[in-house]
Amino acid sequence: MMTKLLDQAFDAARALPPAEQDDIARVLLRLAGDGGQEVALSPEERAAIDRSKAAAARGAFATDAQVANLWKKHGL
Repeated sequence: MMTKLLDQAFDAARALPPAEQDDIARVLLRLAGDGGQEVALSPEERAAIDRSKAAAARGAFATDAQVANLWKKHGL
């Protein structure tokens, strides 16, 4: 038996496009301890992670002002 809140979440998820439903399902399976397979990354995603790790190793982080401007730009 599901809780009312979980049932509401499933109802909301049903209204989403299939790809977004699959994303939610993967997260739910991970949280429930049945994540199954690892997420496959594209070569571009792996390259982006490598660039991020290299930047972090160099200490190349965004300034507080840059982060604040980004938040402001996106209304956060």
